[in-house]
Amino acid sequence: MNTEIIKINRQNFHKEDLLFTAKAIREGKLVAFPTETVYGLGANALDAAACDAVFEAKGRPHDNPLIVHILRPEDASNFAYVDEEPLFWKLAEKFMPGPLTVILPKKDIIPDSVTVGLSTVALRCPNHPVARALIESAGVPIAAPSANLSGKPSPTSAEHVIEDMSGRISMIIDSGTCDVGLESTVISLKNGIVRLLRPGFVTFEDLKEICPTVEISSAVLENLTTTDKPESPGMKYRHYAPTAPVTMVRGDEENVLAFFRKALDEGFGVLCFNEDAKILLCEKENPNVICFGSKYDLLSQANGLFDALRRFDFLNVKKIYSRFTQHDHLGLAISNRLLRACAFDLMDV
Repeated sequence: MNTEIIKINRQNFHKEDLLFTAKAIREGKLVAFPTETVYGLGANALDAAACDAVFEAKGRPHDNPLIVHILRPEDASNFAYVDEEPLFWKLAEKFMPGPLTVILPKKDIIPDSVTVGLSTVALRCPNHPVARALIESAGVPIAAPSANLSGKPSPTSAEHVIEDMSGRISMIIDSGTCDVGLESTVISLKNGIVRLLRPGFVTFEDLKEICPTVEISSAVLENLTTTDKPESPGMKYRHYAPTAPVTMVRGDEENVLAFFRKALDEGFGVLCFNEDAKILLCEKENPNVICFGSKYDLLSQANGLFDALRRFDFLNVKKIYSRFTQHDHLGLAISNRLLRACAFDLMDV
């Protein structure tokens, strides 16, 4: 299959620029497009065959549901029983459009291939201008997981999508680098209680400002068993992972840095903070040291994590050791992605 690359300047484009890609969505073709979180692999969410094709293109397990992207919160009532959870509107007023996905009881218009047989559907309104224009032009909701091969780090640039999806899908819209760099926060609602299933840019602390009762699913920081059925994307399987296995390293600063030095001497890779690299590389450069942001800047870590993990695939390393990250605010989302990338392999030093 020939994959067409379409460049769209997110700051200066017309809706007419997306008519061709919107037509492709309506016809059941797959189109990768940018969102504020990561690039999505889009299909007409009302077309069961197109949504099945998403699973095939990604090599995605068929018990991992898709997120449906809509233009406005009000559109949710077309696809889900929104009025059963009044808290939805309160959350929508604060966080939509934006990087928040809400799971609600689904209506029959959404095919089972989107929800993998669950009675619920995951809905979100993206905030990226190109994503919003594409949804509006297509005139249908767009089901879209991240536009990467299943298990690999999610794509935060069109180059990442091209690496994974070229020859597998019809089109890729290139609009530069994504703003956030981590997938959306995913929550479910029940009886006025918010349950955090996947952390993201909308944090636990943000949600607490709207709803006093926010529960964090055990799957955020623990591994689901092979028989558990995930309620949300990203709750099961090894995700976000480079080819080489990853181990997270925790301990006091001196011990961690000493361990990293030894790992580098043995030819392994080190995923670390910018501040670590200045210390580790003070005597000589080493390409096996890759940074994913500043220790003191969680947004820089979120922006840089997936690109950093992907860069290890271009190095000849058999093992990667990673920094352990904090578990509050945006750090919870970063830690969640790293735990998935390392398949919950942690080491104390």
